Amino acid sequence: MASVQLKKNYRCVPSLQQFYTGGPFVVSSDGSFLVCSCGELIKIVDSTNASIRETIEGDGEAATALALSPDDKLLFSAGHSRQIRVWDLSTLKCVRSWKGHEGPVMGMACHASGGLLATAGADGKVLVWDVDGGFCTHYFKGHKGVVSSVIFHPDPQKPLLFSGGDDATVRVWDLLAKKCVATLDRHFSTITSITISEDGWTLLSAGRDKVVNLWDLHDYGWKKTIPTYEVLEAICVINSGTHFASSLDKHNQLTGKNGGSGLYFISVGERGIVRVWYSEGAVCLYEQKSSDVMVSSNMDESRRGFTAAIILPLDQGLLCVTADEQFLFYSPVEHEERLNLVLSKRLVGNNEEIVDVKFLGDEEKFLAVATNLEQVRVYDLASMSCSYVLAGHTEIILCLDTCVSSSGRTLIVTGSKDNNVRLWDSETRSCVGIGTGHMGAVGAISFSKKGRNFFVSGSSDRTIKVWSLDGISNDLEQPASLKAKAAVAAHDKDINSVHVAPNDSLVCSGSQDRTACVWRLPDLVSVVVLKGHKRGIWSVEFSPVDQCVITASGDKTIKIWAISDGSCLKTFEGHTSSVLRASFLIRGTQFVSCGADGLVKLWTVKTSECMATYDQHEDKVWALAVGKKTEMFATGGSDALVNLWFDSTASDKEEAFRKEEEGVLRAQELENALLDDDYTKAIQLAFELRRPHKLLSLFTELSRKREAEDQMEKAFRALGKEEFRQLIEYVREWNTKPKLCHVAQFALFRIFNILPPTEILEIRGIGELLEGLIPYSQRHFSRVDRLVRSTFLLDYTLTGMSVIEPESNTQPKDESLTHNESKTMDGMLSEEHADEEEKHTSEVVTEKTVSKKRKSLKSRDSSHKKVKGSRHKNDTAISLQA
Repeated sequence: MASVQLKKNYRCVPSLQQFYTGGPFVVSSDGSFLVCSCGELIKIVDSTNASIRETIEGDGEAATALALSPDDKLLFSAGHSRQIRVWDLSTLKCVRSWKGHEGPVMGMACHASGGLLATAGADGKVLVWDVDGGFCTHYFKGHKGVVSSVIFHPDPQKPLLFSGGDDATVRVWDLLAKKCVATLDRHFSTITSITISEDGWTLLSAGRDKVVNLWDLHDYGWKKTIPTYEVLEAICVINSGTHFASSLDKHNQLTGKNGGSGLYFISVGERGIVRVWYSEGAVCLYEQKSSDVMVSSNMDESRRGFTAAIILPLDQGLLCVTADEQFLFYSPVEHEERLNLVLSKRLVGNNEEIVDVKFLGDEEKFLAVATNLEQVRVYDLASMSCSYVLAGHTEIILCLDTCVSSSGRTLIVTGSKDNNVRLWDSETRSCVGIGTGHMGAVGAISFSKKGRNFFVSGSSDRTIKVWSLDGISNDLEQPASLKAKAAVAAHDKDINSVHVAPNDSLVCSGSQDRTACVWRLPDLVSVVVLKGHKRGIWSVEFSPVDQCVITASGDKTIKIWAISDGSCLKTFEGHTSSVLRASFLIRGTQFVSCGADGLVKLWTVKTSECMATYDQHEDKVWALAVGKKTEMFATGGSDALVNLWFDSTASDKEEAFRKEEEGVLRAQELENALLDDDYTKAIQLAFELRRPHKLLSLFTELSRKREAEDQMEKAFRALGKEEFRQLIEYVREWNTKPKLCHVAQFALFRIFNILPPTEILEIRGIGELLEGLIPYSQRHFSRVDRLVRSTFLLDYTLTGMSVIEPESNTQPKDESLTHNESKTMDGMLSEEHADEEEKHTSEVVTEKTVSKKRKSLKSRDSSHKKVKGSRHKNDTAISLQA
């Protein structure tokens, strides 16, 4: 048997993320990304796979209006703080902001030129702003309530602005005359949507009075009212030349209605269906047979249906937004030469809380997700689009499991708070069986692993039931009634988890009563009770190879138990809160766990070692699913986030080897540069390799070579701000040691010569670095100053000892001494005189030496002639001089 390769690391890929919580959104000019309001944040989302590109932190309050410039370079946002902000999407920085309304901004629109921004406020005002200057160019007041929508005329040559509000009127504003030129008041309720026809001469307005009005912009007269019998939230005009328009033209030809001058437009509203209208004759050309909005049973009326719709650019179809934060992408297809809308993609903006996840099918290309809703959402892992939704439960789904039956059918079983279990066929996307009999919420469920002909459920009614799959077929029009083959009262409290053994002979159950029980199938005869946890057990699972069970508990521990005698084999501690899930990996040699602390941990059973800890969730991690190939697993939690984890052990090893190899090559380049005296390249390589000791030796050598300073300056100029920050950190460390301070000050001097103060202040964390440099630098300079002063005493002492004598021999002894002393004092006070002395040639030095020898002999011969008083007199003079 081949040795098992242990996993050392996993790479996390956030797959399902919360990106929309209702409110405003806007689509880019090419349809490649969406900008959505997500709580207090603004998120830029890739429209292909719902991955979050960027996150913008607003002003701490939810956004109420969003708009994009025509070139997608600027984003405009406003919230309840009434602050209007302009964001540069390339840098994600707020370039300017201002206030103008006395209430929240409810609508925004950017002019086709990109230079003007119109805002509609809850204060009944419509304001137009200069984008570059941030000042108000137009101030329009006339609405008697909240202004909810505002648009510019799509033709830049027509300076018109349209606004609709709660006062059931649409007002037309002339930007040149700066006044209201028309008030359109055929509606009887709030205006929810206004749009302009392709030719620019017809205005369409929709409201909650269930009608669409058409207006002639030549004279602002009313043209037609089209009743829709539905509260409308959005209307979209279909332009000619699109796939929508061509399909509708064919439909009109078949019905004999071609040749008209009417408009095609789409309406969406509270019913959650898309309808296509033809204004000529007020005919509904297409209506969806059923709604794709999955309405929850406990959802109020305000959260039903669609809230917005937009025709995507570049003929990419239709985007509709539902009241439960989903983005539905529709593509037009021709069915029997008629228009038909197909749901091509579903992006879920907010899953609220992930309760359970499981991989689906042999290839594991899909992921079944249970949230705190009554539906199961099945996601395509490639695009992270919600492929389909399984609806049928009347209460929240608490658990699910998947399997591929012996006949090749991919099955899903779910347990819910409605006390029922349901069996689903993923191919037909329908419910094929319903099991009733539990008296409490079904919180645990597990498929048979070998025969795949039954499943086991556990409930808050403290019982375990075994359900048979016999007699289930796809031919039944109604779901079959599932039969329970066995049942047992298993625990004293709620059952949180059940798991069937790999050979289908045993089933284990974990309960809130702190025990786990192993039962023999099919009659559910008790085998052993596992006691030892101090809190409730949240998860149980059999080892795929050994006769043991792993349990995860609220007492922050994970335990492995022997089935034979119920003894605890190992206890794993490391989580800081309740452990909610634990699953085996690679033939039971490792396992992965997750808990209420938001951590995911990878463990090795043999060594009881935690190999890795991952902190990629912000809240409790309720769900854990391991793929059959154990190359990946998925986690989901209360933060509405589903993460996919891929084994990166091999890739990490290759990357480490590659980096080591590259480091060796770079180190050799560094040595070669030193041999070639190429200090510029050597400094750059030392920085790349992060070798401060090598940098220190380089700077030490350069500090002794004046001609190498140019190379040092050239190397410094090639550094970026982050590298300068790293260099100053090194200098700060060197500056703390007296032996290295001269090198540190030498490098610091060069840095300050190259960088102007303005750029130094822009370096991240420069204040803290300078605070560490200043006190040590002051200490070093004080010490150097004391040393310099001490050298003066040395000069004076040598002079007093007649070691240093003047060049002239003609003066008397006393005068010579006085002259020598004054010369010494002058040398201490004058640096120029000291420099001149250093410039004497070797010949003068030789003459001085000979002269001193002669003077020394002469002083010895005449020493007996000196009187005692003169010596005392000289000593007094010296003490006074000192």
